Amino acid sequence: MSGAAQRRATPAAGGVLWRQDGARVLVAVVHRPRYEDWTLPKGKLHLGEHPLVAAAREVEEETGAQVEAGRRLTSVEYPFGPDAVKRVSYWAMRYRGGQHLPGDEVDRLRWATVAEATQQLSYPADRGVLADFARLPSDTRTLLLVRHARAGKRSTYRGDDRLRPLDKIGRRQASGSVPVLAAFNPQRVLAADRVRCEQTVQPLADRTGLRVHTVAALSDEAWEQDPEAALAAVREQLEQPGTTLICSQGGAIPGLLERLEVPGAPYPCRKGSAWALSVAERGVAAADYYPSPYG
Repeated sequence: MSGAAQRRATPAAGGVLWRQDGARVLVAVVHRPRYEDWTLPKGKLHLGEHPLVAAAREVEEETGAQVEAGRRLTSVEYPFGPDAVKRVSYWAMRYRGGQHLPGDEVDRLRWATVAEATQQLSYPADRGVLADFARLPSDTRTLLLVRHARAGKRSTYRGDDRLRPLDKIGRRQASGSVPVLAAFNPQRVLAADRVRCEQTVQPLADRTGLRVHTVAALSDEAWEQDPEAALAAVREQLEQPGTTLICSQGGAIPGLLERLEVPGAPYPCRKGSAWALSVAERGVAAADYYPSPYG
């Protein structure tokens, strides 16, 4: 094992904050007076904080921007003191509004093209993250495919299985997923017509003020009977701007991923987990899997 691998790792997270300026894509770089450097906004995780949630929080704190998370970018690692390394996870972050106010940690923010920002950034690691951001289209739509949280065993549930509710762990999974899913700024929430699917996304709907729309075509049974109907329902959502969240089941989701030509089969799909698909004009440009925090 190398010396770097033996060092204590300090987790951190950040983002490439971007916005559209006519035909140009501009990204934000920040100046830190303490270090006299230009870098991407980032910071350390709070105890127990999910890296994506930390990334959105840190970008908002350092830039003043409200953000919408997109695809996961490359992670970097570099020495952090004599016996530690800092491991930073990054995401693309769409600018939604807000204004930067100079502070002690970040006193200047500059919006620049990728080429300009690459020249201004102080560290090769940051330039590598920016290059990863630039290799795919930035202006994508996000489709979140969420498998329902834990709902006990079908064999022990008495009654119509469509009405089987989440169990105690499932309710924890559902509430625990809210900060991660909310980081993508969903504008629509759909669920298969199963109580466990609706209950999985209800905490998110409560937080965002969105309504959960039930779609019968998104259940496992409907997928087995007519996969084209499920695929049509999903493709309809892909035509909409912004982020759509769909909660379904462990048979339909892998089937949908295959039909949408997402690479990487067989697809993990544990209860309470989510797939975040970044969709461009030519199809799925990137796909990120998020295991349940309790799965």
